[in-house]
Amino acid sequence: MAGTASADRTAPHSLALARILTSVAVLLAISTFINYIDRGSLSLAVPLLQSELDLSPWQIGILLSSFFWTYTSFQIVSGWLVDRFNVNWVLAGGFFIWTMATVATGLVHGFQMLLVMRLILGVGESVAFPSYSKILAKHFPESLRGRANSFIAAGIAAGPAFGIFFGAMLIARHGWRPFFMGLGLISLLWLVPWKVWMPTGPGLAVSATARTPGIPEILLQRSAWGTFLGLFAYNYLSYFLLTWLPSFLVNEHHFSMQKMGSIGGLAYLLLASSALISGWFSDLWLARGGSPTRVRKTFTAAGLAISSVSCLAVVAFASNSFTAVLFLFITCAGAGLCTSNLWAITQTIAGPLAAGKWSGLQNCAGNFAGFVAPLLTGFVVDRTGHFFWAFAATAAVLLTGAASWAFVVGRVEPLRWRENALSDTRDALAK
Repeated sequence: MAGTASADRTAPHSLALARILTSVAVLLAISTFINYIDRGSLSLAVPLLQSELDLSPWQIGILLSSFFWTYTSFQIVSGWLVDRFNVNWVLAGGFFIWTMATVATGLVHGFQMLLVMRLILGVGESVAFPSYSKILAKHFPESLRGRANSFIAAGIAAGPAFGIFFGAMLIARHGWRPFFMGLGLISLLWLVPWKVWMPTGPGLAVSATARTPGIPEILLQRSAWGTFLGLFAYNYLSYFLLTWLPSFLVNEHHFSMQKMGSIGGLAYLLLASSALISGWFSDLWLARGGSPTRVRKTFTAAGLAISSVSCLAVVAFASNSFTAVLFLFITCAGAGLCTSNLWAITQTIAGPLAAGKWSGLQNCAGNFAGFVAPLLTGFVVDRTGHFFWAFAATAAVLLTGAASWAFVVGRVEPLRWRENALSDTRDALAK
């Protein structure tokens, strides 16, 4: 609403500002929740799709992976769009595209059109995280970004949890076509409150001489590559759990499908709770005098380090199912510490002028984990016959990510994008 137009003139710790921006943060979290239900809903319907449309396992594999073809490749385009045009309407347009693709999925009758809908879904959802970062960098002061990002992180975890707990039940009861159409049509209602509460006005103050940096300028920043690697590590764990956790719990620990669903859902809910709590604590630490560098890096690096150690412990104690599940929960809790602060780092360093492009590049690099984690895990499990080395590889990636957040990312403070940065970039590239 218009109140956010004065964000740059309001004290960072103002309760009035916090109340105004809370509505924005909650709406972004709800859109993230819908985002993750939509992208994961096809996997819930696979058994019914396969029999009704006579799809081969190869075709199912293409459908499940095709979302990432457009989602990943369009990140850079989406980052440019949100820095070039009004981010509120870019997000609304992308939201409309992806929800209509979900509705249309329930109407198609063949492999080709299903593939088209998955590709369109990826295009629409590609605007989400560049838009979130742009909005938070432009309108949210540093002292509120941890909490705002924790809401979004909770939506990321709550979406899969809802899918596991309720999605399969709704599909079994009502069929996959009504599920997709109902999910998409109900989701469209989000656009109404967004039109009312989306942030307006100039947002936080930006230097009058500042200019929007180009992609080459961002790529010359060491911190950019640190955030790319850090997000890749976090996403590697996320996609590893999303694609292979059910098989690990059922095949190695012989849990029933119902028990597996309960454990998987609780793991995601624990991640969401950890993200919410750590987001609030990080902002509280900042309010008490902690520097953004120390606060944000502590949560991101320590979170992935905890996840790395506990991830390896899951299979080190695999003979005891209770202990393995306990360390699985600790792995998710550690990831929650990271996820509520990792985007806050990008938003602060990039600033309002570059948050869209930087986030697009970061999400593009980070989502390559969606290709690597499932394939590498499948290869390792196929060659070894168990999950030990798959979890060990995940732990190594997480430890690398922790080191990246701690040592590759520089100081968490806004970069000074100079007016002559373009010529500086050209000179640097020419050397």
